Amino acid sequence: MRDPLTDRLDYPALVELLKERRASLPPRLQDVAQFVLNNPEDVAILTIVEIARGAGVPPSAITRFTQELGFERFSDLQAVFRSRLVGPRLNYADRLKGISDKAADGDLDLSDPQGVLEVFASSAYRSLSGMVEDQREAPLRAVVEAIRAAPAVHVTGGRGAFGVAAYSFYGLAAVGKRAFLIDHLGAMRVQQVQAVGPEDVILAISFDDYTRETIETAELAAAAGRTILAITDNELSPLVPLARHALFVKEARLGHFRSQVPAMVLCQTIIASVGRSGGPDGERQIGRL
Repeated sequence: MRDPLTDRLDYPALVELLKERRASLPPRLQDVAQFVLNNPEDVAILTIVEIARGAGVPPSAITRFTQELGFERFSDLQAVFRSRLVGPRLNYADRLKGISDKAADGDLDLSDPQGVLEVFASSAYRSLSGMVEDQREAPLRAVVEAIRAAPAVHVTGGRGAFGVAAYSFYGLAAVGKRAFLIDHLGAMRVQQVQAVGPEDVILAISFDDYTRETIETAELAAAAGRTILAITDNELSPLVPLARHALFVKEARLGHFRSQVPAMVLCQTIIASVGRSGGPDGERQIGRL
């Protein structure tokens, strides 16, 4: 039976609904929830079959997910995602749909480097465009101010996020911020967290599939009363309940590959903003990054 509350749902309200009901969803529907939050533009324009293929579930799971949230038809759920988009973003998603379909259908010729480049660049650009829009309502300024005000920032991120975390450590240190990289070297994660001062902040970076070491680092720090700032993929990330502020990056994903471009650009924005607030010395260092 249709839930009358869904008639009044906008996208932010839908996100809150998913956060409330996540624990009660079966594992397969939790996978769907992760996918739709990480790929809202796709959900706005693709069919049930295409979305199911992207999420790695049968089409019936999308139907079950729709009904679990109280929607009568998938088109009703899709309307919420469509309402999230403004004209240019929807048109852009339509233009890239053919490229995304080509990759999803397995038609991408991996022996053609130019074709591979086109797919990866287009997917990264799509994700980057969405990320810029998403940050308009995000606590970006609060994250910058928290890092600027802290005596030191400790950065952690593993596996696919390690490159972004390492660059963030380098960039923040280069603009004059006292920075440390929690790299878990020698399995000394506990000792590295113990070095975090009471007024310091931890910048934790992790995306689906969330790196266990990064989550455990954040849990240790939260238990010790330290301030955590998160860069992650969506509101269902295990970092969100631990963080004072969280910024979301929906990374483009093609097979086993994720684009690191959006997360890197977001971190560069943070670095430049922290460096700018650090005065002339920080500004000079920005030009060297």
